[in-house]
Order: sequence, then structure tokens, then C-alpha cells
Amino acid sequence: MKRILALLLALCLAASLVACGGGAASGSAEAGQLNLFTWEGVFPQSVLDGFTAETGIRVNYVSFDTDETMLAKLQAAGGGDYDLILADDYIIEAAIAEGLVARLDKTRLSNLGNVNPVYQGQFFDPADEYTVPHGAGVQTIVYDPDLVEKPITGYADLWDASLADNLAVVGNYRVVNGMALKVLGESYNTEDEAVLQAAAAKMLELAPNIRLIKDANLQDDLLSGEVGAAVMYSSQVTLACLADPTLEVVYPTEGVGFGIIAQFIPVNAPNPDAAYAFMDYILRPEVARECFEYMGYYSTNAAADGLINEAYRPFLTLPEGFDGDTEMIQNISAAADEAHVQMWTEFKAACGQ
Repeated sequence: MKRILALLLALCLAASLVACGGGAASGSAEAGQLNLFTWEGVFPQSVLDGFTAETGIRVNYVSFDTDETMLAKLQAAGGGDYDLILADDYIIEAAIAEGLVARLDKTRLSNLGNVNPVYQGQFFDPADEYTVPHGAGVQTIVYDPDLVEKPITGYADLWDASLADNLAVVGNYRVVNGMALKVLGESYNTEDEAVLQAAAAKMLELAPNIRLIKDANLQDDLLSGEVGAAVMYSSQVTLACLADPTLEVVYPTEGVGFGIIAQFIPVNAPNPDAAYAFMDYILRPEVARECFEYMGYYSTNAAADGLINEAYRPFLTLPEGFDGDTEMIQNISAAADEAHVQMWTEFKAACGQ
């Protein structure tokens, strides 16, 4: 246990050392430079340093706070300024539709075959023409068996009266509303008004069990005993389970929902050669392992799965032989999204949040 806690401290220290910047990259092509645009703390410094040592290409790490900020800056640059971008699936769909993303030359990615096909061919890039997956977030239930009266096997169990004032959920309205849709046997992405109304009523039934709705550091509330069960992001699950291996991780019987972080080259990237070199580098199994252990998201690299530390493996890889239902939360119509926002507003009010 002490070894695991020490590893956590090392990870936190590494996060503080990741080189990043807040402004746009230089629009001019600089030989030997990769203009990398993503969230802060996606890559361990050791991976960035290893790439530079091997290739001589310096990494100019530029960070954004939200996907929407990324898209606005990419639009302003006309698909230029940056060489490689990592962002969420739904925003990449918008960038592709606007002609801001270059088609990949797959002959330049010798390690592309390492990608797990489960995460390919998805809605935002159905023919895998533009993107390469780099991590997946799985909507996961985690609970402390000492603080929960009944075992939890799926989303439906979160409505049990025994969980009154003992449940925490993330602050993502599509994720949390989606639990009610899955309990009703419906899609996360339904456009059916009647179904959305039924889900809204179902969400209000969940309100008595909710103690917390928050995004930041939700794992701390589970670890402290503030709540007995939580629906959390993958990185939070990783931290929680490393700190307390007795926690139970649940793949909901109603189906596993996930989102994908993917990488792409902007259409007017100043240094596309550097982008291809870095993409192929992080597709190597040993480098991918280091990235996923650091980032705390699910491995999208099948060749790396067996290399991941056993302490991480239960919550960084899908269970061996997993063949359950999966579905991604996708972009929906404005009318359906408005219904979700209304559902979420009423739910939070019923929870007193």
C-alpha cells in the first residue's frame, strides 16, 4: 500500500512538471518543433523528453481549458498554428465538419495496428480517416462495500432507497441523465420527446439518494467516507482504487458508456512531419503504457494492455473477454439537448444543489 501511495505522489509531482503554455503556438514552421495542443497534464514529462531525445524534435506544449476553447482557437487559426491536437470526440466531429482536420496518411504510422478496434469506427470518425484514439473515459460506478447495504451491479441499483443521501455523481448532465435513459432501456442519444420526459421523471426519483454533484476530486469524497457510492470519471476511479483497493468497480449491466480522447493533425499544421513522428512514438506499447498509467484513462492501445502495471490494470483496461454493450454519448439536436438541460436543472433543484 505504501508503494502505491508513493507512486501516486510521484504521479502528482510529474503532473506539475509538464511543460505547457497558455497562448497560441507560432504559426511559422519551425524545424525540429512539435506544437502540441491539448489539456494540461495529458503526457508525463518523461514521454515528452524521450521523444525529444530520440528525434531531436522539441515539444512546444500548449494547453487549453475546454474543448470549446480549442475549437475557437483552431477556427481563428484556419486550421493552422498547431501540429497535433488531442481533444474529445464530440468536438472533433465539429472540427472535421468544418474542414479543419487533415486526412491521415496511415502509411506514416507504423504502429497504428496497436490500436484496440473497440475504440475505432466511432461516430465522430466512422472510417478512421482523421483520428487516432488516445484514451477512453468509461462511465463507472464505484462503491465502498462497507458503506453500502446492497451490492451494486448497474445503474438501476443507484435508485435503491438504501442509498439515501449516500450517492455522488459527476456534474456532466449528459452522463448523469444518461443513467436514467439506460435504466429505461433507451439510448443515451435518443431524440424521442416522450422518452426524454420519462427520463426526467426517473431522475427526480433519484434525487433523495444524491448527496453530492461535483466534478473536481470526487474520489476524495468516496475515500473519506462522505459518500458510499459514486459515479465518476475514469481518472478519478484510478486515483480512488489505487488509494483503496477494497473499493468495488462496477460495469453497469445496462451497458458501458464511454467517450474517446483522440488525436488529429490540423489541416494547415506548420510541422506535420513532427506530428506523425510523435503519434507513431506514443503508439508504441511501452510508451502508450506510460501515458495511460499517468493519465488514468482507459487504454486504447491493445498492445499496451498487458504491459500496464497490475495495480492499474483493473480500471485502465476493459475486463478480459468483455463483450458487453457499449455506447458513446454523441452530439444530438438542439431540441433534444434543451430537454436534457431542463431535465438537469430540475434534477439539481430537487437535490438542493
